[in-house]
Amino acid sequence: MVGSSGTADESANSPSPHGRPVFTADFSSEDQWVAGRSWAYPDSGPTNPDDDKLDYLTPDPAYSRTGVFRATRMPQGTWYTGLLTTEGSPDDFMVRTGDILQTRVRLPKELGAWPAIWTWLDGGNEIDVFEYHPDNPDLLELSNHVNGGERYYRDKAVRPGAWVDFEVRLGARSVVWYVNGTRAYTNRSGVGRNWQAHLIVNLSVCAGRYHPPPEPSTTEMSYEVTKLLVYRP
Repeated sequence: MVGSSGTADESANSPSPHGRPVFTADFSSEDQWVAGRSWAYPDSGPTNPDDDKLDYLTPDPAYSRTGVFRATRMPQGTWYTGLLTTEGSPDDFMVRTGDILQTRVRLPKELGAWPAIWTWLDGGNEIDVFEYHPDNPDLLELSNHVNGGERYYRDKAVRPGAWVDFEVRLGARSVVWYVNGTRAYTNRSGVGRNWQAHLIVNLSVCAGRYHPPPEPSTTEMSYEVTKLLVYRP
């Protein structure tokens, strides 16, 4: 439920959204999404080695615009990777305090894959809807980088290649994550009253500092997003 104040109610047991849909992702839309660049990467990309990424962002629509986010190995060791962001798009959509985000994803199978859905604005304002690494096959990373807090959430239904449903309620005083309809994490620091940020959907590739890089025989990887909706009270 969403309370009258417009913030997510962490006491709710049902993850069914209330409010009007204000954003329905169409990854092929150039009005909604910009492909292959983001200010979350130094100088808007295309690389970010300081974050342990082998990414080389590409605007090629085959890497993101179908909802299948792909990465392919390049001869020099970096990887072409798919990224979409609402930042800089004509619609310039941002999620804000009180919104409820729902998404459905198919997790990747390959070691080194690093899928994520997250938010970004002005060098921060990051909420991670999820991050995943197949070397920890049953674990999801759920994080609030705005006011602090994260959970490593384990679930036997989470595994390489599995479909997973997420819902995140972006409350001023508490951010609440649901995974496959079960409340997975209640973060009681929230995002604050006036928070807002752009959306990013991408597939990164690990360089090996924190998680194993791809195996030498791996030349491509992918994950899929079939739904991304934002509701607003």
